[in-house]
Amino acid sequence: MSSDTPPDRTGAATTVTQQPGQFVIEVEGRAVGLADYHDRDGQRVFPHTEVLPEFQGRGLATILVAEALRVTRAEGLRIVPTCWMVAEYIDKNSEYADITDRA
Repeated sequence: MSSDTPPDRTGAATTVTQQPGQFVIEVEGRAVGLADYHDRDGQRVFPHTEVLPEFQGRGLATILVAEALRVTRAEGLRIVPTCWMVAEYIDKNSEYADITDRA
């Protein structure tokens, strides 16, 4: 799975790709961040998200988490945000509250 996503704050093109155990965000073809996950009993647990230091502050983590959650909903899984970044995104975007199980 790969999807084109909005540009980052600098206007650079981004793409989020789902790979086994993680979603990866690329900026102009370079992998610069990831959101790890594992699935269990109808839930997708997100324990860790990171963006390379030189790419922080560009909104990439928000783009990455938004796409990861969109895909998770589409796959019919519930979200378990053990990563603070994912939990914070859900707190600010209540459309995922109905499929979130707090750790």
